[in-house]
Amino acid sequence: MRRRLDRMAGRATTAVAATAVLALALAACGSGGTKDGKGSGGGKGGSTAPTVRLPSLKGQKLQVTAVWTGPERENFVKVLDEFEKRTGATVDFVPSGDDMAGFIGSKIAGGGPPDIAMLQQVGVLNEFAQKGWLKPLGTSAKAQLAKNYAKGWRDLGAHKGTPYGVYFKASNKSLVWYNAQAFGNAGAHEPKTWPDFVKAAEIIAESGVEPVSVGGSDGWTLTDWFENIYLSQAGPEKYDQLARHRIKWTDPTVKQALTTLGQLFGRKDLLAGGNSGALQTDFPTSVTQTFSGGDAPKAAMVSSADFAAANITQTKAKVGTDAKVFPFPAVGAKSPVVTGGDVAVALKDTKAAQALLTFLASTDAAKIWAQAGGFISPNKELDQAAYADGVMREIARALVAAGDDFRFDMSDQAPASFGGKPGQGEWKDLQDFLKNPKDIAGTQARLEKDAAASFGH
Repeated sequence: MRRRLDRMAGRATTAVAATAVLALALAACGSGGTKDGKGSGGGKGGSTAPTVRLPSLKGQKLQVTAVWTGPERENFVKVLDEFEKRTGATVDFVPSGDDMAGFIGSKIAGGGPPDIAMLQQVGVLNEFAQKGWLKPLGTSAKAQLAKNYAKGWRDLGAHKGTPYGVYFKASNKSLVWYNAQAFGNAGAHEPKTWPDFVKAAEIIAESGVEPVSVGGSDGWTLTDWFENIYLSQAGPEKYDQLARHRIKWTDPTVKQALTTLGQLFGRKDLLAGGNSGALQTDFPTSVTQTFSGGDAPKAAMVSSADFAAANITQTKAKVGTDAKVFPFPAVGAKSPVVTGGDVAVALKDTKAAQALLTFLASTDAAKIWAQAGGFISPNKELDQAAYADGVMREIARALVAAGDDFRFDMSDQAPASFGGKPGQGEWKDLQDFLKNPKDIAGTQARLEKDAAASFGH
């Protein structure tokens, strides 16, 4: 089935503004970030008064599913607790596992879908809408969406012009977190370009610390590596074409990006645990091992979205001091800006489900997780002062300042069978590439075969 992503073709063709803002923001973070607690929201988020009215839902029960575990789950439950408090409803959180599409499909088949699902893939939202599984946003939810979200985010939550989803949680995936002590001990500096990145990794390796942590057992982390390189190197137009499978994965631009990625994946001395170790490392561990161990961490840096901050809090490292961040290095003319996000959709047409979507689209809900940490919101009306630290505040500010000028995660735009399932499609193909980085042609052939099957051509 060909995905209907043509509406994204109208998106701005460059990410210059977003990149510039992000670079300036993270430069500020490197020196501690803003500490005055003042944001751009005019104090709105600083007030405890509710900004949205919710109905009484006493006696009603809601089931919500998401992929979140650990600290992310704990923080989302805080949001749900506030919804319960304000409405009288009872909300049950059910973890979906990484295969959200498979989980929901089985629940639909069994006649018992959850009321609300937090989807991570645009492709899955469109597939569900196409199958008639999703319920359109109600009047109150649409009003909050129009008030609080830029058009780009509203469009991502719509299918054929009908709004279905609220992007509650966003992510900036074009970041590299690093252990400040490991960098200092090695005499390494924040790299701005890919060659500088590889050189910094070599300098760190010489100091006795393995440079780059890769969570290869979770295949989605590898798609992030590829997408950042591809967007920066091939440019936004090619990125959009590959995302929609308008060009093949055997295209020379893909070969070039894999060759570049191979400059890292082909150097086991630059990977924490080597290639085999990377393939056995899950995402949470890829972050925590970078910021544990004092003078002898298992790695010095990890390419990860802003939500890695939640995992960093599980260590003794402090974000902004021990754990710092820089923009993903420029492979081409400029650094990439790749985003991801979790979109709330209703699978049941009930008053309670619509009320929760309305709440999630408000600044009230966003503020709760922002204060807890490890979270950024595309909600442009959220007072930036709500963020727990200067690093997250600046990353969030850069995301909002980007407006519609960003590129959404490529694998998340694809049908789930290609871009969103463990052990198959792009996740599996890139894991095989990590195992054997010299096999660029074979990797391209497998990617194209799997993409063609999923896109239906």
